[in-house]
Amino acid sequence: RLAMSATSDSGDPRARLGWLITGWGVVVSLAHIYFNTFATLPELWVSALHFGSLALLGALLYPAFPARRPAARRAVLALDLALGLLALAAAVYLILYEQALYQRGQTFSAADWVFSAIAVLLAIEFTRRTTGLIIPIMIVVALTYVAWWGKYVEGVFRFPGLTWETVLYRSYYGLDGMFGPIAQISSTYVYMFVLFGAFLLRSGAGEFVIDLARAAAGRLIGGPGLVAVLGSGLMGSISGSAVANTVTTGVITIPLMKRAGFTPRFAAGVEAAASTGGQLMPPIMGAGVFIMSTYTQISYLAIVAVSFLPALMYFLSVAAWVRIEAKKQGVVPVMDDAPRLWDVVKGGGHSLIPIFVLIALLVVGFTPTYAAGISMLAVIAASWLGRTPMGPRAILDALDLGARGMVSTGLLLVAVGLVVNVIATTGIGNTVSLMISDWAGGSLLITIILVGLASLVLGMGLPVTASYVVLATLSAPAIYGLIAESQLVQLIASGGLPEQAKAIFMLTAPDAIASLGQPMPEADAWALLGGVPSDFRTQLVQQALSPAALTTALLSAHMIIFWLSQDSNVTPPVCLTAFAAAAIAETAPMATGLMAWKIAKGLYVVPLLFAYTPFLAGEFWLSLWIFAFGTVGIYALTAAISGWMEAPLSWPERVLAAATGTALLWPTGPSVNVPGFAFFLALFAFNLWRGRRRGARSAAAA
Repeated sequence: RLAMSATSDSGDPRARLGWLITGWGVVVSLAHIYFNTFATLPELWVSALHFGSLALLGALLYPAFPARRPAARRAVLALDLALGLLALAAAVYLILYEQALYQRGQTFSAADWVFSAIAVLLAIEFTRRTTGLIIPIMIVVALTYVAWWGKYVEGVFRFPGLTWETVLYRSYYGLDGMFGPIAQISSTYVYMFVLFGAFLLRSGAGEFVIDLARAAAGRLIGGPGLVAVLGSGLMGSISGSAVANTVTTGVITIPLMKRAGFTPRFAAGVEAAASTGGQLMPPIMGAGVFIMSTYTQISYLAIVAVSFLPALMYFLSVAAWVRIEAKKQGVVPVMDDAPRLWDVVKGGGHSLIPIFVLIALLVVGFTPTYAAGISMLAVIAASWLGRTPMGPRAILDALDLGARGMVSTGLLLVAVGLVVNVIATTGIGNTVSLMISDWAGGSLLITIILVGLASLVLGMGLPVTASYVVLATLSAPAIYGLIAESQLVQLIASGGLPEQAKAIFMLTAPDAIASLGQPMPEADAWALLGGVPSDFRTQLVQQALSPAALTTALLSAHMIIFWLSQDSNVTPPVCLTAFAAAAIAETAPMATGLMAWKIAKGLYVVPLLFAYTPFLAGEFWLSLWIFAFGTVGIYALTAAISGWMEAPLSWPERVLAAATGTALLWPTGPSVNVPGFAFFLALFAFNLWRGRRRGARSAAAA
């Protein structure tokens, strides 16, 4: 739904309030900068003000319902303004009367009932306006479950219930409710980085990114498609929004691809798939990475550092589709007007300075929020080195742009906190994790498939961040446990189990002690582990694996879910990124979604590497090895799916290409990867030779 401030209808009263909306957006951004750099307010208060201020801005931008007649528009505006002010009043009430509640022994007064109910209901309402009906329905179901109908459910999901007073207290005043950890992440990390991205875009960095992509890839085979891949990757590294990425870069790259000879559907699919990868590309990576950092207690910098190679692998997988399709369709570079790389860097290279400043501050040890704040100043300073220096008007525009960009995300994260609070209160998360493990029969692969299917279903109605939050809360423990157990089995099979861990086997399987110090087949190691009661397995994992291995397993579990949750951008029937690209390309939305889904297959392949290889262990050369062979493997699989490499592939060759790609991705190390790579080179050389021979014959016949 378009923000009403963007309307050109002079009869709309909101259009005449544009100055007020812009001014409030500036105030909201300045307040958040103050909260995150100078203030020492309680986190609960900051989160409440975060909700109240964004709710008022959202009320002005997103009307409760459409109205055509001027009188109806004025009435809707009055209603929206009243609701926005009520949300802000609910935030202020919490700050003023929280202490009084505790002095009464947490007994609700009439005002507590009113304002807590108002806050919850308005969180539901504003989320409905910005993201649709699915999340509000989830919230209503969750709250009524914990307060009413949970006691009527039979089996493991039965919950005796809480009073409505307790539910509202936990939702409004509680440290895990709507103003809890998820809202705190939104008001700190997410807001500051979205604001940083807004400053970059307002300084002209977006144009520099597009020009850089055109200069670097415009003259290569499939050049316009590669420009879309590179441009979306670079733009995603500063925006963190797939739909915004598509709209920003797609208006340039999709017409270029169509003019070069790509079909409109393929052009839109490439743009949607590439823009989806923007949320995987450091340093911003969307809101999910900050939530992941809080959930795992792994630093943001560490997550960003290990995310670069996987993200690059994803973009190369999209580029593989572009190159193969260009070969298949005979698309040749037509971007003779592409600028020279040196001219682009010389004219706009200053746009990279703030990103380098951000990375340097993070490496030195500054908090992400403080680093983002300093980097905004670096954006302003760097802009004076170019042709579009940022003056007071541009700075105010950036502050307003950042606030507007945070409305839907901020209100969404506050509302999702209500669902997460119910999951934590009832223990449903642990129950679902145990159920997933039981359904999968202890198989990590089946567990990932189940989580992928759940992500696909959730993604039809939830934005990417909400999908990640829900899935991580429900299924991350199951995936983490299976990854850790897989590492434990490898340790047992190698005969390297530590002595302190053997003591647990003395209690549970004393007959196996003699064989634990010797190498054994993995099947036997799994059998030994299967004999350990589940109550002792967690302790065994903690005793046997190093802290670094446990951290890698935890990060891998969350990164798998984070990647899988991105597929909602490109998977029909609800794929907003693909729909946005389809609108630009003027092609069918569903067909575009299917094409984008096919091109974005890296979203499913790379998470398997997280699960079965030490891709995220932080060892650079090992990660580079996995990246190199994995990228070639994805190219081979892409060729097998499309039936083309440098020339057409016969069905036997497609089977060989698929087997080669599997060998390159197989997590067994050099013994399989190196022969697989050699076989791929032979297949590629043969296909190239045959293609040139066919071309020579065609030229001779002509």
